[in-house]
Amino acid sequence: MNIKDLIKARHSVRQFKDISIEESIREKLNNLAIRCNEDSGLNIQVIYDDPDCFNSLIAHYGKFENVTNYIALVGRKSLDNLEELCGYYGERMVLMAQELGLNTCWVGGTYSKGKCKADKQKGEKIVCVIALGYGKGSGVKHKSKKVGDLCNVAEEDMPIWFKNGMVAAMLAPTAINQQKFLVTLKDDEEVIITPKKGPFAMVDLGIVKYHFEAVTGRKCK
Repeated sequence: MNIKDLIKARHSVRQFKDISIEESIREKLNNLAIRCNEDSGLNIQVIYDDPDCFNSLIAHYGKFENVTNYIALVGRKSLDNLEELCGYYGERMVLMAQELGLNTCWVGGTYSKGKCKADKQKGEKIVCVIALGYGKGSGVKHKSKKVGDLCNVAEEDMPIWFKNGMVAAMLAPTAINQQKFLVTLKDDEEVIITPKKGPFAMVDLGIVKYHFEAVTGRKCK
């Protein structure tokens, strides 16, 4: 599957089968985490076979089931763009997982931080985690704003490359499906993505940027 197909196919899943992730898939995910950390300065870790992190009342409230694997997005508190980096590289991990036949769900608060097995160094924090495994289903498409409502260009006036990027941005997972961002096309060339206020808005910004850049091959500001 190409990147556009992966973005369209991926939906949030909270209920997982009690099936272990194969070693060959673990190796691919671990290697990608290493590459993401080298590129970003983050400390992303993939945690396997841990039933404790999602074994809490708050996780049950979030309707999670059989979550024993997750990606922990960890980084230094001193990083100015820590949350944005976690969103950007976390979504890179998510789409790799999708390609490998796994399902995922971004999780900001409905898990037990105190039970998270991630190795957190001095000065680091856990920004959020991503539930990971073989889903009992493939999830459902979330409701979305129209492409034209998320940018400064009328749909009929969009260059093809920009429209492709906007469709990818529109499909990006965001906290409580808020889609609080605006994409601005400047001089028919420069793309600026601006976050609006909301929970985990900067994480969402990173996710949206990754979708746009992965599909178009153009860097965003």
